[in-house]
Amino acid sequence: MRAARIHQLGGPLVVEEIPDPVPGPGEVLVRVRACGVNFADTLMVAGRYQERHDPPFAPGMEIAGEVAALGPGVQGPPVGSRVAAMCGVGGFAELAVVPADRVTPIPDAMPFTDAAAFAITYGTSHVALDHRARMQPGERLVVLGAAGGVGLAAVEIGKLMGAEVIACARGAERLAVARAKGADHLIDSATADLRAAIKALGGADVVYDPVGGAQFDAALRAANPEARLIPLGFASGQIPQIPANILLVKNLTVIGLYWGGYLKFAPGVITRSMARLIAWYGEGRLKPHVSHQLPLAEAGRALELLTGRAATGKVVVVPG
Repeated sequence: MRAARIHQLGGPLVVEEIPDPVPGPGEVLVRVRACGVNFADTLMVAGRYQERHDPPFAPGMEIAGEVAALGPGVQGPPVGSRVAAMCGVGGFAELAVVPADRVTPIPDAMPFTDAAAFAITYGTSHVALDHRARMQPGERLVVLGAAGGVGLAAVEIGKLMGAEVIACARGAERLAVARAKGADHLIDSATADLRAAIKALGGADVVYDPVGGAQFDAALRAANPEARLIPLGFASGQIPQIPANILLVKNLTVIGLYWGGYLKFAPGVITRSMARLIAWYGEGRLKPHVSHQLPLAEAGRALELLTGRAATGKVVVVPG
């Protein structure tokens, strides 16, 4: 099969022929039709992700395709079934081996590109806002990085949950994407005084932050009493240092979220969340925004689109 792999951390992706993988006990072999690209993939190939992998390996955390084979002891899904799966690594390839308990059947009406763009972005946003922040209808939700993959999903899910959504992103083009997903208010984070702009709109009850750095600091200072702030990534490259005195004075709560961690210690949280999300998708209430679809030969460019902030929503690699 063909795969796009790195041979040293920080090095380029190389598309090459390697032996087809064989599923072992408890595993499923998936013929990859689409692979979602995430900011975590860019950290992984640089050796800066919290879960490290030794080269050579193919990045790609979430895939969609058809079941090609079942490992010993695996009862299903049947060969030929349309599925989405969380593989962690290996998605930038024509075939991928995945633990059977991370494979989910997808509706016939769901294109593979939508399925590959769905789990991490929508799953992260839904677990963050529903399970972790317990966000209520009528609360004011501030979404930082609102035109990116998880940010755009948070805008869409926030509106479905009844929030008043303030979308923060860089430039009119990216803000227009957030507006199309239902944002009530738009703030250009490249030019605005973020703290003042959020406070002028009534302050934040929930802050969803995949950016970190100065934007987190500004949102913290614009938070209302008893607000919840959810740091879930640091796309700015800066991890904020949170002053405890502000938390104390405003009765604030900072809620960490690593969505992938639930796969290990509480998979039921993700199972319930995905059931709700797929139901919403089937009802036409969610629709992934895929700004770029690239062939496997351009997998390196797919990562560059994220590091260069040239994409909105999701980038998807299509192996062929």
